[in-house]
Amino acid sequence: MRSPVTGPHLPMLTNRLDEFELTVATTVSYLRGLWPELEGVVFEVAQAPAEAIHDDHIDRWKVYHDERRIVFFRLPIVRFLRLQEGEDKDEKLLVESCVFRAIADFLGRDPWELAPGRYRHF
Repeated sequence: MRSPVTGPHLPMLTNRLDEFELTVATTVSYLRGLWPELEGVVFEVAQAPAEAIHDDHIDRWKVYHDERRIVFFRLPIVRFLRLQEGEDKDEKLLVESCVFRAIADFLGRDPWELAPGRYRHF
């Protein structure tokens, strides 16, 4: 009989790649519910291909309008954070903001327009 490596008394192991992909997927799912224009758009996660590195900056995502595809580069997004150990919430917020900005770029809108009711203060 087989069991998970962590055993029955410990939580399942997750890694940073799983957390990153989960954050991207949930943010994309939320925005797909608000914007029907995102139907059929493919979202991918890549490490950091060579074409993302330029002299003055490193791409954190790439929008392919013709192919209806957006690729997020995990390493440039995560590695250039200036976070202290244990600031997972801030990392998730940064990943979400990158997803918002990439989708806004794809739609030709401002990122704040994507979920306007979410940022109202009552």
